[in-house]
Amino acid sequence: MTFDFEATASGGAAGVAQAPGCGDANALRVPATVEALEPVADFVLGLGERAGLPESSLYRLRLAADELATNIVLHGYRGEPGAITVHGGIDPGQVWVRFQDDAPAFDPRQGMREPALDVPLEERQIGGLGVFLAFTAVDVFEYELVAGRNVSTLVMRRPAAE
Repeated sequence: MTFDFEATASGGAAGVAQAPGCGDANALRVPATVEALEPVADFVLGLGERAGLPESSLYRLRLAADELATNIVLHGYRGEPGAITVHGGIDPGQVWVRFQDDAPAFDPRQGMREPALDVPLEERQIGGLGVFLAFTAVDVFEYELVAGRNVSTLVMRRPAAE
């Protein structure tokens, strides 16, 4: 499978390009396919590792990114052709990952609900639990519709330097 990685004028490693005007930011553009989920996960993990996130924070950031990217592919585009652009950055106090797509407008928080732990498994409503677990795993989750594009941002705070 070949991935159509976004390139910018400032260059960067193959598949990862510096995004102008965003400090220590990188960008990745992949087709909205299940096969593209692994490069997105690798991108997010690499960003978190460079930022020095502790293992637990890195795991939680990847969990949220995996859930978001999977939902864009499966529920946003619904098998139709499309692309996902992922931007990431390392700021002094945080790591952020921003997903943009042109699928129909959808705020992922609409499906987010706390699990009904007092209801037996066989009686629980299906769906939404993954979104709840993923987006409560990060420190900040934001969504906005910008010029017809879905823009979702995940933020994980960095530990204070010792």
